Amino acid sequence: MTRTIVASATREIVIGFDQPFCVIGERINPTGRKKLAAEMIEGNFETVKKDALEQVAAGATMLDVNAGVTSVNPNETEPALLVKTLEIVQGLVDVPLAIDSSVTAAIEAALKVAKGRPLVNSVTGEEEKLEAILPLCAKYNVPVVAISNDETGISMDPDVRFAVAKKIVERAADYGIKSHDIVVDPLVMPIGALGDAGRQVFALLRRLREELKVNTTCGLSNISFGLPHRHGINAGFIPMVIGAGMTSAIMNPCRPQEMEAVRAANVLNGTDPNCSNWIMTYRDHAPAAAGAAPAAATAAPAAGGRRGGRAARAGAGAKTE
Repeated sequence: MTRTIVASATREIVIGFDQPFCVIGERINPTGRKKLAAEMIEGNFETVKKDALEQVAAGATMLDVNAGVTSVNPNETEPALLVKTLEIVQGLVDVPLAIDSSVTAAIEAALKVAKGRPLVNSVTGEEEKLEAILPLCAKYNVPVVAISNDETGISMDPDVRFAVAKKIVERAADYGIKSHDIVVDPLVMPIGALGDAGRQVFALLRRLREELKVNTTCGLSNISFGLPHRHGINAGFIPMVIGAGMTSAIMNPCRPQEMEAVRAANVLNGTDPNCSNWIMTYRDHAPAAAGAAPAAATAAPAAGGRRGGRAARAGAGAKTE
């Protein structure tokens, strides 16, 4: 059975097909969050601390940590800022962390101070990235997110994305990195732009599980990019990708509708024995009063790229404060 072990200084988590779905909290990322970016540049980490604590309280299994505040000289500015952010977060919470950066020097600097066994986010199939990131993962004995794109970009053909994932797994083996330490991101496309995006990723997940036997992840909200009431789409997507074999996702755990879907999928997938976590979470739950007016739908945010490990992901929505 494929098991990817990640750990903080005091807590070990297993990502696997027979494990509860791993929720990787996405909020510590200044991309698309101008206020947070400005605070981090000024050395103000109050929002970072707040986001860390709130995500863990909401049920995050891990936290993604990104400090890509600017595209100007990131090789000079990002390593120190990522180290500072990582140290603050791991001093506050006991969950494992994902080190999220597109800057190799920043990833290495963070690995030097990280406690436990973090997840590196990420490597792609590009030769430059393979040669830079895989040796670091081997040196520090840490798992890595493998994003299924290469020098040709993101293919609309799921067979090509599978081939890129296979290439990364094979190249990682050359460095002594086992396949259980590769967590593949098959790249979720926006369903509003590509009508068969859901079917594509379900088929890809089954192949990745059955043929490569690897764990998987994604930027969950990519699926709903550009649509109204995005959290409804996200919540419907969660149990479907879990059923297809996905074992983790980078997502916002502070959305109750989406976390409810995760917990329900764990119950139905048999990874919440005796429904224990569901019962502990919801036994005192009070349903909304009958006839209560529904909350207004949230407008889809403006498009925005994401730096760091998910920079290549299609359709990633900009974050809001």
